[in-house]
Amino acid sequence: MSGRRRLVLVAAEARERNGTGSGVPATKVALSTASVYPESTASAFEIAARLGYDGLEVMVWTDPVSQDVEALRRLSDFHGVPILAVHAPCLLITQRVWSRDPWVKLQRSRQAAERLGASTVVVHPPFRWQRGYAREFVAGIRRMAGETDIRFAVENMYPWRYRDRELQAYAPHWDPTREDFPHLTLDLSHAATARTDALELAERMGDRLAHIHLADGLGSAKDEHLVPGRGSQPCAELLRRLPETGFDGHVVVEVNTRRAMSAAQREEDLAEALAFSRMHLAAAERAGGS
Repeated sequence: MSGRRRLVLVAAEARERNGTGSGVPATKVALSTASVYPESTASAFEIAARLGYDGLEVMVWTDPVSQDVEALRRLSDFHGVPILAVHAPCLLITQRVWSRDPWVKLQRSRQAAERLGASTVVVHPPFRWQRGYAREFVAGIRRMAGETDIRFAVENMYPWRYRDRELQAYAPHWDPTREDFPHLTLDLSHAATARTDALELAERMGDRLAHIHLADGLGSAKDEHLVPGRGSQPCAELLRRLPETGFDGHVVVEVNTRRAMSAAQREEDLAEALAFSRMHLAAAERAGGS
């Protein structure tokens, strides 16, 4: 039996046991709605429910459903899939989503998280050309974090590269550990693109590590978001270390399935990612309890 097929079977077995307290790790594994693209946000709820994910992270982008809190609530209730995190509209293609003012975007993301019962808002550092926003970003995030129980978890990014040139596109920096943010998101695909040691980055994050985007990469200049286990990143090692760090956040599968040849292949990739996550989290928790 191939390793990939074995992982998919592990996911199916974990799904059947889910809710019984047997073999299902305590750390929740959520699916990013970005992982089903080009399928819709609504499709992500159906897929997450069918595969047995513990919840969703909603990427707020140009899909109108991703911007509609009431529509998201109805989908969550209908499929029985809780929304655990909201990813603020920080991408280049979302510059006009929820206002052109980046602070309004964060305020609306917080309001959405509060109304949906999510615990975390994922935030990218500003682009360097957003000078006013970048100048106030560190102090502003700390101020907003003090106004709510929602965690604003600032995500590690990467320098942009073209051939032998490197552009620092984010300010204050692509590495958020350089600043005093209360909570941080670790994205392993971004660590690969930045060509930085993800385990060392996690160690520097320390108890500020509040959220994980689980994906793999091979160190390409292009952000790859591979299914965990298909690249060179220490995805398994990171998951196995979490119990000893006191991590109390969520692990979110954020992979690129745009090249999937069919809906069935996309779901197999997402089932494999879920199985990988649960297998290594459960192994770590068993080792910690032995």
